[in-house]
Amino acid sequence: MYSAYATPEHNAHIERFFRTLKEEEIYYNLYETYSEAITSIEAYIDFYNNNRIHSALGYLTPAEYYQQSIL
Repeated sequence: MYSAYATPEHNAHIERFFRTLKEEEIYYNLYETYSEAITSIEAYIDFYNNNRIHSALGYLTPAEYYQQSIL
């Protein structure tokens, strides 16, 4: 499924993820190298999926929510 160009309301959850990524990781850090940025962003995405609880998911992490949904 694809969303149309310039229609963020069709993809709100992804838009919100990128906003959170920018606000909590990218804007907060000054990366010395491209490699450092990639490593740091990958670590944040791991944290986001496995440790950061989300009210929209019943205060579960995305990983916990996914595990519950496949059982």
